[in-house]
Amino acid sequence: MTQGSGIETYANGANSQPAASDGAASQVRDKSLRRALLFVGIAAASAGIAFAIVRATLARPPSDPTTERIQQLIDEANRLLKQLDEKKPG
Repeated sequence: MTQGSGIETYANGANSQPAASDGAASQVRDKSLRRALLFVGIAAASAGIAFAIVRATLARPPSDPTTERIQQLIDEANRLLKQLDEKKPG
């Protein structure tokens, strides 16, 4: 740009540290961020695997013959009620 444009930009502000230590601090932040993301990823994967294992082991209990018979009787009663409703003179 031309000289004297009135716009000056600086990579480092007046209160910032010198460029060498800023690069080192940036590397430390990046390393900490990677470590935190890795920890979160491992925790999420572990939780997912644990959930899947618990879900698989807690399968439905085997069906009870009494429960099946009760359901059959209820279905039969509903069918008979429906037939009676259809035979009623309207």
